[in-house]
Amino acid sequence: MKYVLVTGGVVSGLGKGVTASSIGVILKACGLRVTSIKIDPYLNTDAGTMSPFEHGEVFVLDDGGEVDLDLGNYERFLDIKLTRDNNITNGKIYQAVIDKERRGDYLGKTVQVVPHVTDAIQDWIERVAQVPVDGKSGPADVCVIELGGTIGDIESMPFIEALGQFSYRVGAGNFCLVHVSLVPVLNVVGEQKTKPTQHSVRGLRGLGLTPDILACRSTSALEDNVKQKLAQFCHVPSESIVTLYDVPNIWHIPLLLRDQKAHEAILRVLNLHGYYSVAKEPDLREWTARAELCDALHEPVRIAMVGKYTGLSDAYLSVLKALLHASVALQKKLVVDWVPATDLEDETAQENSDAYKAAWKLLKCADGILVPGGFGDRGVQGKILAAKFARENRIPYLGICLGMQIAVIEFARSVLNMQDANSTEFDTHTKNPCVIFMPEGSKTHMGGTMRLGSRRTYFHVNDCKSAKLYGNKSYVDERHRHRYEVNPDMVARFEDAGLSFTGKDETGQRMEIIELPNHPYYVGVQFHPEFKSRPGKPSPVFTGLIAAACGQLEGVLQQNHRVSNGFGAKISVYQNGHATKFAKMTTTNGNGIYSNGMQF
Repeated sequence: MKYVLVTGGVVSGLGKGVTASSIGVILKACGLRVTSIKIDPYLNTDAGTMSPFEHGEVFVLDDGGEVDLDLGNYERFLDIKLTRDNNITNGKIYQAVIDKERRGDYLGKTVQVVPHVTDAIQDWIERVAQVPVDGKSGPADVCVIELGGTIGDIESMPFIEALGQFSYRVGAGNFCLVHVSLVPVLNVVGEQKTKPTQHSVRGLRGLGLTPDILACRSTSALEDNVKQKLAQFCHVPSESIVTLYDVPNIWHIPLLLRDQKAHEAILRVLNLHGYYSVAKEPDLREWTARAELCDALHEPVRIAMVGKYTGLSDAYLSVLKALLHASVALQKKLVVDWVPATDLEDETAQENSDAYKAAWKLLKCADGILVPGGFGDRGVQGKILAAKFARENRIPYLGICLGMQIAVIEFARSVLNMQDANSTEFDTHTKNPCVIFMPEGSKTHMGGTMRLGSRRTYFHVNDCKSAKLYGNKSYVDERHRHRYEVNPDMVARFEDAGLSFTGKDETGQRMEIIELPNHPYYVGVQFHPEFKSRPGKPSPVFTGLIAAACGQLEGVLQQNHRVSNGFGAKISVYQNGHATKFAKMTTTNGNGIYSNGMQF
């Protein structure tokens, strides 16, 4: 097993996760099998109880693991399925060590950070690296490890020490350290400054780790004299120094690494370079075509994202990526308009009329409306108003998890005339509980007690949009994260009024998918389809939303019907509703996703 460790210096938010994912992509394109591990130095056992404002979205895995959003990047870039053990935290390590101490495994010993905690970290890495994540048998060839945080953080010290020991444990030729650092350009001077990276590398070396490759973040490519200076002071060959400069979209990062021969530098350090190596030149033709296609798109499709955490795009990262995957497949330029749910409410109209008017203007100008998952009652009324607007004005709507529950509550209030209809999450005394707490849930412990992970949904209506989008399968497996569900005792009343529950769990008692049959596209799903969306394989329900928003849904449904009946192959790019092959695009008059007019 070979290991590539990615660390970061100077400041946080440099893009270590994307860098680690891109390294995995380029190694996979060389013919190697790749797995990934993310190390988070916080004391939480997992990310499940963290606020999205604090740490971005919680990404959910097939096995129910609630993990850091970077594991979502790994899965999307590498098209793999990770497990909860691929996310290591201080909390997990210390819990494992304390459990061993309580069992008596260290009987007679004084349990210390070194060697007991550091050994536990190394053993965890070695064990998890052997687990296949690409659907094939046997371990991967290379494990890419990302160490969260910044070099020098006090909470990272046990991991730094453990990784230093680990490099000796696995031996030379099996361990490569890639250090991501910042080379800023001061506006006053106008030159690239190397001192921050020099100090970062000096700190790293002082902790017992020596970088083999420097990945320097900057606004533009490093100048030759800057590379030479970094090589001299950081003791890294100039050919092992690469620039990660600003690009139109992150799909260009693996291409940057390839163009600067980063794969050759990594393969040299890992003794995978040469005549007898299994590695080959990276084949990134499809990846290149997709990145260039994304740049070339210019016809916009506007999606209003009505949520609670709209001030931080990372809170809905997987949703944004799923929208991007679908829009690129349909050759549309994605524009996301962030609509704070509270700004749609009558209370805001009285307190801040400008924000109220701006929010409603965005909603009314949207081609489609999406209400993502969330917790708590803040903004719920605004989300209900958004769902009502979409239903009454025949605007394509997709509700995810809470967004589906919101659609059910709105339907009960507006169509069934149940004015006090609500979820018991927001009103425990409502007389019409449309959404209720699941009986197997815990009201005393918050962490890891929801309905989590991959669950099977069976289609109960064949002639519906969601079933057609999924290729007319009898069931689908999607990932879940929720404590509340649609009240099964009220389903018959909803169905009599025209709301169709097209997907249910294996018992038939838990509602998974809702649709309005006579609406252009009004779909709600209890699961989180964004977690399984991939650049070349967009989520079907997201594809449906984008297709309906740009008037191509009928063509997409017809294509999926032909594919499900064995005519032709399923292809990821649609033009005017019809599937086409990836075409290499040369014009670059578009810049990926735009959010309220700003690229992110």
